[in-house]
Amino acid sequence: MGTYGQFFPQRSKVAIIGAGMVGSSFAYALMISGLVSEIVILDVNKDRLEGEVMDLNHGMPFVRPVIIRAGDYPDLKDTDLVVITAGVAQKVGETRLELVHRNVAVFREIIPKVAKYAAGSVLLVATNPVDVMTYVTYKLSGFDKRRVIGSGTVLDTARFRYLLSNHCQIDPANVHAYILGEHGDSEVPIWSLANIAGVRFSDYCPVCGRDCGPIKKEKIFEEVKNAAYKVIKGKGATYYGIGLAMVNIAESILRDEYSVLTVSSLMEGEYGLKDLCLSLPSVVAREGVMKKIRLELTQEEEGLLRRSGEVVRKVLSEAGF
Repeated sequence: MGTYGQFFPQRSKVAIIGAGMVGSSFAYALMISGLVSEIVILDVNKDRLEGEVMDLNHGMPFVRPVIIRAGDYPDLKDTDLVVITAGVAQKVGETRLELVHRNVAVFREIIPKVAKYAAGSVLLVATNPVDVMTYVTYKLSGFDKRRVIGSGTVLDTARFRYLLSNHCQIDPANVHAYILGEHGDSEVPIWSLANIAGVRFSDYCPVCGRDCGPIKKEKIFEEVKNAAYKVIKGKGATYYGIGLAMVNIAESILRDEYSVLTVSSLMEGEYGLKDLCLSLPSVVAREGVMKKIRLELTQEEEGLLRRSGEVVRKVLSEAGF
């Protein structure tokens, strides 16, 4: 296996903490992407971990060469990116924020170990409630704020774009719209800046001929907000969408792309919010979040964004942060 290194003029090593459905889906998507030369996976359930690693390795003849192996915390040395998916799964009918106390306990155990062995890495958190857990990771790790990122509303934004494209019968690549704030029930759709190929929805809808009135817009947003609950009810968990979303984030980091993504990161006064993590359009590159882009929101959208921050801050306070 070690001879695979000859194929990589510039090696990239990613570690995944947690081999559950999200972690293994991300590992599978990352393996197919050809982005990295080595994937190390950690999990407390050693049987599950061994099975996932074996299954992934059996697909090796069909992808670009990559080392995939089970590991432990010392194996995080020299990682470029550590992706944290470990935690308790969300149950049917349970909100993301209700997970917090159980998952904070898990992170108190694992984050100091990650920080010890992966001191130079970027940390990408996907464990729910992700905004809370991203802030917890930032505080427990002691890492620079740029290098602690949550998957945030990247998936929510993708759901929003997909549903809008489906309604308008336009390729999702030509639909530009954001979901900001909490990855959860208080998330905020930014209708005022949503556009198709640069044409604002307020201008596009009258000439489109499809019903995009307030009721339809509310219905689309409700589908976005409740998508995870519907998927969980149907199959027990969400993992394909978030797995692909994390590959998108990882690509921008590992390739130093400076892509604009709605990841969760530390707020430092934006829209009157500070000392918590929320999602804003952010420039993501090799060193993490390089800067956040301030949008000209409506007064209502700004109010909803601040309300979203208040929801996350309340949960953080209850969790002792």
